[in-house]
Amino acid sequence: VQLQASGGGLVQAGGSLRLSCAASGRTFSTLAMGWFRQAPGKERDIVGATSWDGLSTYYANSVKGRFTISKDNAKNTVYLQMNSLKPEDTAVYYCAAAQDYRLTIPHQYDYWGQGTQVTVSS
Repeated sequence: VQLQASGGGLVQAGGSLRLSCAASGRTFSTLAMGWFRQAPGKERDIVGATSWDGLSTYYANSVKGRFTISKDNAKNTVYLQMNSLKPEDTAVYYCAAAQDYRLTIPHQYDYWGQGTQVTVSS
């Protein structure tokens, strides 16, 4: 599976962005997906995850209520809708795929996208 993340950019605090992660390969529909982010000098942290069918989602406390993950198996795409953005959300965002749902550690994921930069100005 190859993953391609897109949709990052510069936005003011309080604004919104939607990230997309397009996948190639037949197995996408069977995979759980996660979104991670990494700020400069910091570790890569989980943002949230969704089950293979998109019916179950998990969010880190820092984004709960502001971010929403959705998975469209017909389009081989997973989305991260980010609302009420804060400067502390500034990071490179990565999508990743795994066999199991609700994995929170990067090395548990098998496939990674290349990352997309999100910058939130105050």
